[in-house]
Amino acid sequence: MLKEITIQTSAQTQILDITTQVQDAISESKITEGLCCVFIPHTTAGITINENTDPSVKQDIVRELNKVIPFKDNYTHLEGNSAAHIKASIIGSSVNVPVKNNNLLLGTWQGICFCEFDGPRTRHFFIKIIGQLGNR
Repeated sequence: MLKEITIQTSAQTQILDITTQVQDAISESKITEGLCCVFIPHTTAGITINENTDPSVKQDIVRELNKVIPFKDNYTHLEGNSAAHIKASIIGSSVNVPVKNNNLLLGTWQGICFCEFDGPRTRHFFIKIIGQLGNR
């Protein structure tokens, strides 16, 4: 199963928890065991797995990324969004999570996070679920 989801970001740099949307796709797929790949088809956005309970973790990540990779520097990229490209390269464009009993096999505090680095924008991500169908 392949599913595309559209989201709207509201800030230049932000992290959004997309775990529920991914779990909904797994539930809809009826795959009991397998692998879920979430892919971001953007060069100025990324995806990661991290803490999804305390929102201050997302704020800390954004603050530190902006500190290390500032928006204004001596970049040569003409569009003015080099910092976003660098952040996206560091974070990455996909994550893979095992599926067990029709659920994401994440740790207690883990969630899947969409990372916006050049917003606000309308963005897309793809969920590909591969595995064994169960009798549900």
